[in-house]
Amino acid sequence: MLPCYVLLDLETTGGNPVEDRITEIAAIRVENGEIVDRWQSLVDPQRPIPPFVQGLTGINSAMVSAAPRVETLLPRLFDMLDGAVLVAHNARFDHGFLKNAAARAGLELRVRTLCTVRLARRLYPQARSHGLDALLHRHGLAAPAARHRAMGDVEALRAWLAAAAAELGADALREAAAALLRSGSSLPPQLETTPEALPQGPGVYLFHGDGAIALYIGKAVNLRRRVLQHFQSDHADAREMRMAQQLRRIECIETVGEFGALLLEARLVKQWQPLYNRQLRRSGQLCSWQLADDAAAHPQLRLVRGTADAAGAELYGVYRSRRQALETLREIAERDALCLRALGLESGSGRCFAHQLGRCRGVCCGGESAAQHLTRLRAALAAQRLQTWPWRGAIALRERGEGGSELHVFDDWRHLGSARDEAGAHALLAARRPLAFDLDTYRLLLARLRATPEVVTLG
Repeated sequence: MLPCYVLLDLETTGGNPVEDRITEIAAIRVENGEIVDRWQSLVDPQRPIPPFVQGLTGINSAMVSAAPRVETLLPRLFDMLDGAVLVAHNARFDHGFLKNAAARAGLELRVRTLCTVRLARRLYPQARSHGLDALLHRHGLAAPAARHRAMGDVEALRAWLAAAAAELGADALREAAAALLRSGSSLPPQLETTPEALPQGPGVYLFHGDGAIALYIGKAVNLRRRVLQHFQSDHADAREMRMAQQLRRIECIETVGEFGALLLEARLVKQWQPLYNRQLRRSGQLCSWQLADDAAAHPQLRLVRGTADAAGAELYGVYRSRRQALETLREIAERDALCLRALGLESGSGRCFAHQLGRCRGVCCGGESAAQHLTRLRAALAAQRLQTWPWRGAIALRERGEGGSELHVFDDWRHLGSARDEAGAHALLAARRPLAFDLDTYRLLLARLRATPEVVTLG
């Protein structure tokens, strides 16, 4: 199949390569079609083996109690892997456990991998299942007596490779393996989308599982490169690994440039609420701080919701929650020696606690006038003041890229959509419907305006 490869299988305490541990290792090294090394060992995972796993593998805690720890076995395994391709059924699983075990031992595992699930999918695309039991059954191969033990599964895999070579020819097997190595062998084995199908321009990508709703939505300047990056380091991230295990297909939506991708990502994440997106998701009604008109007012500012619709109000900051707003205000008060009592963050009378610590200038006890405190408060919040819409009506920002140009239409900080030309932009304007203020769009547009983009006034 390949000039030099190592068939490998691991048994573990569970399926999470970050939290679970290896209980058994088995490997066979093949050079030019001949077995040159064979090795197996139980491993002390230094934690209990769950009953379900004991029932599946037959390995219990008593069996591994006197076994060596994995860090003492890694040098032997690394010697076997030297100059070889690691071949395993669902190679991401085994590779992930080995990378984490090596990292905990202060070592780095660098080895190319070949997944035989993906190889079986390429060789037999008409088949519905590519699990090891299904492969054995399909080729009339007897399951090993020690199925779900490491060496038993390695032998089963070797038997299937021999059967596939006999049925399809050694050249077909070799060409399929080489193609997988070229295309990115770290991809999840069940992934139906090939790397070649991913565009290399800017846009948004959607990870889909078995359901209709996306698992994750992201943006990229180069879609193919960014998608492949997800699977190069996810072995160290349990969340990324779980997502990869559920992934079935990848959908890409190309845009002219990065700004269009950012806008589309923000909109789609809020629309679909993907399970694995932590940022950009809707988090309740936004809120801001509104300064009092009268310095004598107590407190000198109040938290208001539905911030962007309060036309003419002196609003500062846009926060996703009351908690975030309060935490930010406390940080500003500490930084600028503002009075927590005047801000409504502390009750009582007389000197506030911060003044007793020398962190307040004394508006609470006559050391500073209310007007002076309000002036300092306004200056402290100045960088967060909510900007007023600087145009009389709607505008479009033109973005140019290798694929042409695109007009992104905005009115009062709301993104109405994107169009290829001015006629399309005016059509979006004519068909607009009421849109809620979106913090992420507001921030994206502010950042874009600082870069002095090409603005088209739509009226």
